[in-house]
Amino acid sequence: MRPVTKSKLFRLLRPVAICYLLFCVLLALLQRRLIYHPSQATEPAMLEQARAARCEPWRAPGGAIIGWKAVRPPGPPPAHRLVVFHGNAGCALQRRHYIEGFGELDDGDSWEVFLFEYPGYGARPGEISEASFIEAGVQALDALAAADSRPIYLLGESLGSGLACALARRQPQRVAGLFLVTPLASLGGVAAHHYPFLPVRLLLRDRWDNGAALRDYPGPVAVFLAGEDEVVTAAQGRLLYEQFAGRKHLSVEPHVGHNDFSATAVWWRPVSDFLLADAPARLSPP
Repeated sequence: MRPVTKSKLFRLLRPVAICYLLFCVLLALLQRRLIYHPSQATEPAMLEQARAARCEPWRAPGGAIIGWKAVRPPGPPPAHRLVVFHGNAGCALQRRHYIEGFGELDDGDSWEVFLFEYPGYGARPGEISEASFIEAGVQALDALAAADSRPIYLLGESLGSGLACALARRQPQRVAGLFLVTPLASLGGVAAHHYPFLPVRLLLRDRWDNGAALRDYPGPVAVFLAGEDEVVTAAQGRLLYEQFAGRKHLSVEPHVGHNDFSATAVWWRPVSDFLLADAPARLSPP
């Protein structure tokens, strides 16, 4: 058999290399379609769904709908506010189980839950990107802080943990605490797990680096891990938990997957008690 020369080897490998590079380019161009999977509907359709779910719009000062909250009877509001940032799929109104889980504790006196909607999701217009989400999140916290002085906590689910951590980094004195559900340490880490043969860390435009975002955060952080998380992986959430040096609490359900979140889980109360152990009486000044 004649030996393969370097030039012949190059000719053989060149088509493979070209295909690989073209695949990387295609992945870079389509990455946000692969990362974000919004459910979209008209505003009248979303309002009808909200009425059926006993929710009402959460509106920005200008009147635009930026999320949802439970319809409440007249009377004093709950002592604390919890803003929920949902995962990369669906829309905010599909996360009503957080209202049921936290909003019903202590006969509804502890938590008023706000389901934040991302730009480009539901009926909300806007660009789907890390920068757009963060800008909208900052505006939402500004609106809540201007409305009253009740403490604000953030709940970040899956990819939504990225926005929760990013806001804690930018406004640490405004964010009283975090609850991160199946969180990621970084989007690059998740992508590298699923695509180990690609230079995904170099290709990503949206980074969502939660470990870096929480490096100096002074508040409490509660973390929930799904032991059989097939999407983010439990290792990502545990890495984030171990990286955080502040006061923290870990809940683990070892035999559930990423989307098997339970609204009746026994740890609603422990997480609430942990977050409120050192609850501030009022918000710090912006």
